[in-house]
Parts: sequence; structure tokens; C-alpha cells
Amino acid sequence: MRRFSLWLRGRPTVADSMLAAILLTLEVLVFTASDHTSAWVQLIMGLLLCLPIVCRRTYPRTAAGVILVMSITITLVSYSIDDLDAQHPGLFALAVALYTLVAYVGRYVAALFAVGLVVDSALAIGLLRQEATVTGVIALLIFALSWITAEFLGARRAYDEEVAARLAVADYDRDRRAEDAVAAERTRIARELHDVVAHAVSVMIVQADGASYAVGTNPDVARQALANIGTTGREALAELRRTVSLLRTEPATDDMPQHGTAGLSRLVDMMRSAGLPVELELTGQLDDISPAVSLGVHRVVQESLTNVLRHAGERPRAKVRVRRRDTDVLVEIIDNGNASGLFSFGSGNGLLGMRERVAVLQGTLEAGRQTDGSWRVTAELPLEIRD
Repeated sequence: MRRFSLWLRGRPTVADSMLAAILLTLEVLVFTASDHTSAWVQLIMGLLLCLPIVCRRTYPRTAAGVILVMSITITLVSYSIDDLDAQHPGLFALAVALYTLVAYVGRYVAALFAVGLVVDSALAIGLLRQEATVTGVIALLIFALSWITAEFLGARRAYDEEVAARLAVADYDRDRRAEDAVAAERTRIARELHDVVAHAVSVMIVQADGASYAVGTNPDVARQALANIGTTGREALAELRRTVSLLRTEPATDDMPQHGTAGLSRLVDMMRSAGLPVELELTGQLDDISPAVSLGVHRVVQESLTNVLRHAGERPRAKVRVRRRDTDVLVEIIDNGNASGLFSFGSGNGLLGMRERVAVLQGTLEAGRQTDGSWRVTAELPLEIRD
């Protein structure tokens, strides 16, 4: 049963269709038990009343409006046709529509719908001469229960979504730190590799020059120099093999992070789901720049938005502008700068890491608080890295 419930949760249209089918079945049962000459009219109106429930979560405003119009229409038609019963099991759709508006749209729209319900109830009491006290109390209880249930479940769903979004950001931040750790280790290995090769080649060049000068006048010195060249070369080769062995396992292409406009959009969407409103402005062709620069742009935006989420206050907002110019890419991230952020953890090295990354790409980075209280990070990354 739990597995079926989870299956339905991921398919809201199927669940809504089942609810509509239940109400339609009740309408058919009422129709078969009725002996009124206009029972077919009642059945058709009942069907039209229940059908919008199928798309109540896809188009909540439209579905609620159709249900309310059909309810008023039923009241007016029942008033015009004397032997037509105004009682429809499908009128429960009004409570369902109110619940949907409160849970998925907002209180303002739901309040407008509630005003329509009051008008509908007043018409039913006035035109059909229903018992005002009984009808009003029952309707009030049903609609109040729908509103309270929507508030409770909506708050629970919002909490679950916020927790899931925070976990996603935490996982993303963990993966980012792992990637940065791997990149730092590869950088260290590359420096060691450079030191090994540069030192060995320098020694071999000096020995070779000395051997060339001494080969005619002092053969013993030349032979010793050649021996030193061989020894140095073998030692360098062994060290080179040990260093390169650390880089044998290359990550698969499918696991590489996605950068460019698609990667920025995905990053911004994730931050939005975590509760950070972000405006993204992309100008120029950003998908054909070099992978190193693209990665640098991605990392600057990523670290800046993460800092905004942590430190920009209870209602953080951010704006990201990435613009390709003739010779460089301009990256600008601005937040509303409220301080005292949502997350308290952090190493404090994010800005330093951004400066180091931009410096490696031969770019410039500026960060600081503006006169209006906002915090701005600006990076300029050249399209071509000079040797």
C-alpha cells in the first residue's frame, strides 16, 4: 500500500483522475436512483462538475473557476426546472478546488474563490429555498476543513521541499569541494612533475655542454659527464613514472561537470530551489570558449552564489551577469547584502580560492561591499591565456 501511495505521489494527474472517477461514480449512482424526467440533465451537469478535478494541480485556477461556474449553473438550472434535484455528490469538488488553491496557488486567490463560494451558497439558499442554517453551517465546516488541511499539508510540503533543497545544496557543495580537492592534488602533482623534469633537463644540458667542450682535451671528464647524463636521465625517468602513475585513472567523460550556459542554468536552478532568488543574464556566445575559462566562470558563479546563500541574510537575492566581450568574459554577481546568513559553516577560503583560480587564468577579480550595502563580485577572464 505504501509503495502504491508513493507511486501516486509521483503521478498527480493519475491520483486526481481517480478522485474524479469516484465523484463521477457517485453521480451515476444518484442518476440511476432518480426517477425525475430531467435526470439526464442532472447527470450531464454532474459530469461537467467533476471533470475539472483531473487537471486541478496542472491548471488550478482554471479548474477552480470552471467548478465554481458549474456549481452556480446547477443552482440556476435547478431553479428553472422544477423536478430537477440540485443535490450533487460532485459538489464536493468545490472543497477540493478550495484546497488546491490554498495549497498550490496562494491565500489571495483562494480568498477570492471563497467569496465566489459565498455567492454560490447565497444563490442556493435564496433561489432553491434551502434551510439557511443547516446548509450554511455544513458548507462552512467543509470549506474551513479544506482550508485548514491545505494549510497544514502545504506547510509540510514546503518544509520537505526546503529540506530536500538544502540537502541538494549540501551534496552539491560536498561534490564541489571534492572536485576542488582533486584539482588541487593534480596541480600539486603537476608542479612536482615540472620540478622533476626541469631539474633533470637542466642538469643534463649542463653536463652535455661540459662533455662537448672536454671531449677533445679531457676524455675522462667527458666520459664522466656522459655517465652523469645517463644517471640523471634514469633517475628522472623513474621519478616521472612514479608521478604519472598517480594520474593513470582518468575520470569518465560522462562524469565531468557540465559548464557553459547549460551548467550555469542548472546551477542557478538549484540555488533557486534552495530558496535563493537568482536573476541570470547571459550575453554573447558562451558555449564555444575554452574549457578552462568556462570552468573558471562556472566556479566563480558557483562560489559566489554559495556565499550569498550562506551570508546574505534571511531573504537573500542575487543577480548574475555573464557577458562575453571582444577579448574577455565579464562575470558579475551582486547580492542584497543583508549579512548573517542561513548557514553558519564555511572555511572562509572561498574568496581566496576564487582569486587563485582567476589568477591562474590570468584574469582579475574584485569583491567588496558597495555604497548601497550590497556585495559585488566582479571577475574578468581573458579568452586566451598567454604562455
